[in-house]
Amino acid sequence: MQLRARGVSDARLLSAIERVPRRLFLAARQHVLAYVDTQLPIECGQSISAPSTIATMLEHLKVGARDSVLEIGTGSGYQAALLSHLAARVVTLERYRTLVELARQRLATLRMDSVQVELADGLLGWAKEAPFGRIIVTGSVEAIPEALKAQLDPDGGVLIAPVGVPGQPQKLTRVVRSGDDFAQTEVAPVRFVPMVAGIAARL
Repeated sequence: MQLRARGVSDARLLSAIERVPRRLFLAARQHVLAYVDTQLPIECGQSISAPSTIATMLEHLKVGARDSVLEIGTGSGYQAALLSHLAARVVTLERYRTLVELARQRLATLRMDSVQVELADGLLGWAKEAPFGRIIVTGSVEAIPEALKAQLDPDGGVLIAPVGVPGQPQKLTRVVRSGDDFAQTEVAPVRFVPMVAGIAARL
């Protein structure tokens, strides 16, 4: 996928990408596209981001080996699998039951016991196990949800999310918390579908 040529330089991240087979998170008919740098459709009308997009987000997240990570939007489970190689613990939230079940199966097959997949409204976070050293949001929001900011570790916790109004240019935004202060920086232009509140009634 030539991620190094695209500017990805984090050695731990590149190693994780090499170790996690993306094809295991795709339908059989898509295996031929597993290592093409493109976004692909998955179940429940959702998608798996292009590897370069995931790598950019994770590189800006700067996950340490002792960090606990909260992922908002499990999708296929691929990014959670990458995070399992980077962090001590991962909690990932998904609003679709089908995606929760599939992600659990895939992660269990790979024996990624450090990942906890939960059916939940991701925009509310996972307060029962907060604070988290790192939080990553996999869909766009118009503003960083206060619930997620509150669950970020006050001692240097980092949050990454695509921020913008639907249908308009978005910015990948990095938030660093220090006590009650939140420093927000725009790091890259991106395009994501909006996050949706609540748990899906179907699927």
